[in-house]
Amino acid sequence: MNPDTHISLNNFADIMGVSRATIDKWIANAKCVVHLDKDNKKFFVASELSSFSEISAMLNNSWTEESVVVPRRTFTSIELFAGGGGLALGIHKAGFKHLLLNEFDKNACATLLKNMPDWNVVQDDIHNIDFTPYFGKVDLLTGGFPCQAFSYAGKRLGFEETRGTLFFELARAVKEIQPKVFMAENVKGLLEHDSGRTIETIKSVISELGYTLIEPRVLRAILYNVPQKRERLILIAIRNDIAPFVNFKWPSVCGDIRTLRDAFFSGELYDCDVPKSEGQTYPASKERVMKLVPEGGDWRDLPEKIAKEYMKGSYLLGGGKTGMARRLSMDEASLTLTCSPAQKQTERCHPIETRPLTVREYARIQTFPDNWQFCGSLSAKYKQIGNAVPVNLAWAIGRAVMRLFNQIDSVMPQTITNNPDLSYKPVRKMHGIFEGIVCEPQDIYKNPKA
Repeated sequence: MNPDTHISLNNFADIMGVSRATIDKWIANAKCVVHLDKDNKKFFVASELSSFSEISAMLNNSWTEESVVVPRRTFTSIELFAGGGGLALGIHKAGFKHLLLNEFDKNACATLLKNMPDWNVVQDDIHNIDFTPYFGKVDLLTGGFPCQAFSYAGKRLGFEETRGTLFFELARAVKEIQPKVFMAENVKGLLEHDSGRTIETIKSVISELGYTLIEPRVLRAILYNVPQKRERLILIAIRNDIAPFVNFKWPSVCGDIRTLRDAFFSGELYDCDVPKSEGQTYPASKERVMKLVPEGGDWRDLPEKIAKEYMKGSYLLGGGKTGMARRLSMDEASLTLTCSPAQKQTERCHPIETRPLTVREYARIQTFPDNWQFCGSLSAKYKQIGNAVPVNLAWAIGRAVMRLFNQIDSVMPQTITNNPDLSYKPVRKMHGIFEGIVCEPQDIYKNPKA
């Protein structure tokens, strides 16, 4: 980031992960100095915010240097709960060779195979998968396990008490494979779920499995070359026989803030404007309401009578309700994408046109390349994209993990060969017979740019 960069108040709030009201309080308390441009719009100067650690990190980032580090050898990986491929694509771009991707949803599996036909995609319930054929043959295991409610039958908070949750299946895979490192991602709210007992259970399980957990961190996608405010909790654990000899370093933040303008038009992220694509439409009654909302606005910008009619019972509820009748802003990052751009409580209206975001616009906000195609119905496509880890965020994490493996290889004899024998045929368990195939993946990833 250039020290003279102008930062809008809303973008500063997004960088800091706080509300706009908090920024206004900081201004009132002279914690930061605000300026006015020729149109009387308020802004900050980056160099004057250097006392904030997030801005300092952006001013002194190592994004470019980290992006050119290459793996010392071919590192292997398995991904669980692969979805439409956001995490898998980022990890692949960081230099990992996927031996297996498991996903239950047929549309998501079709998407993975359409784009990467040589990937070993296994469509099956994870409960049916036997991972033991991969014992000692995998460097990295990843997975964004669905956040189910945990039950606490006792007080031990260990491996047995996670039975019935999909985290248990991820833990079982770790136990059967014994990867050198595993990485799990989830929603930020997992940290507070059940007054913190859920994350304590997970930490206990990781310890029981024989792994050292790096202190979990919430990463804000907007800091990693993604035009979106999505936050993800990242857990990285290193096998105990390796952990004392290495030092994991979280990825550097990017020096720029990406906005919807970067997503939709030719520039730093993409080399062409967003392609036309299918998308949801508003019924005429809703379109009339949304036309009244200005760029960056929401229900509070509607005439009171229309707001009450549109929101019905929600109008009287507490809270900001800022997702209702929400129109995005072209010069800010998108709100976190949901599984549908036209849900009433979490509206994602195009900044300028009065319509929901299209599939391709959704994909670009998640930093998928334009040649990554999604399979299934329109709603299935939105769901796959909305549930994904942003590709650029996954790529940044993948690069950090790849550098960790470079460390591991430099201080410890490698037990996985440079050219692993991939002739064995895992992993779908069907009446006691394993079937599947592992091939060299093709690299079709061309953008977004670093």
